[in-house]
Amino acid sequence: MTDPVRPPRNFYGRFKGKALKQSQKTYLAEDLEALSPGPVDWTANPSRTPLDLKASFGDRPVWLEIGFGGGEHLVYQAKSNPDVGIIGAEPYINGVAMLLGKIRRAGVTNLAVYPGDARDLMDVLPAGSISRAFLLYPDPWPKTRHHRRRFVTPEHLDPLARVMQTDAHFRVATDIPDYVRQTLEEVPRAGFEWLAQRPADWREPWDDWLSTRYEQKALREGRRPHYLTFRRKDCPT
Repeated sequence: MTDPVRPPRNFYGRFKGKALKQSQKTYLAEDLEALSPGPVDWTANPSRTPLDLKASFGDRPVWLEIGFGGGEHLVYQAKSNPDVGIIGAEPYINGVAMLLGKIRRAGVTNLAVYPGDARDLMDVLPAGSISRAFLLYPDPWPKTRHHRRRFVTPEHLDPLARVMQTDAHFRVATDIPDYVRQTLEEVPRAGFEWLAQRPADWREPWDDWLSTRYEQKALREGRRPHYLTFRRKDCPT
């Protein structure tokens, strides 16, 4: 049996920003490898063998945060839920370095970090292995011709649906009205149902929410955040 062929994937975001501080370089050199969820990249895992999540988290349920930015929400959730294992995926190395500093200061041990494209990670997550997922203030790609680059497209949502358990929740936060529109159109098509029953269900944050720096910027600039919760419908057997 031959190894799977890597699908052609364009990546349109940033991998690196301004120069890293020396402390951040130290975090990357000393901490990142130990926080790996296992072999994800195609060079390390060309056969796309599923990750052994029990090796990382034991029998704990596993959550996933896609594009964790500076990592404040990820660390907050890990500290608040020590009985859960959480994987964060983020290709922007400056954000990864910021997260590693926060992990050191918080002392949390129930996190794994993949510094790359979430699509590559979802290739090797076992089917039905994720019990909650977060997509918080993703890149809005505001120009119409760039909407296909958004996460809420089948290229991303179909793999996400595959790795999520039946009844698992998928949370999306955004301050961009058109991103809300596309999310409400595309996410149900991927096998999810929107759980809102009244306006407060999308206007008010979740009870365990930590407002991120992206949200604070949106509020300062007069944009209203939306908090969307979806449930993964019955997975095919």
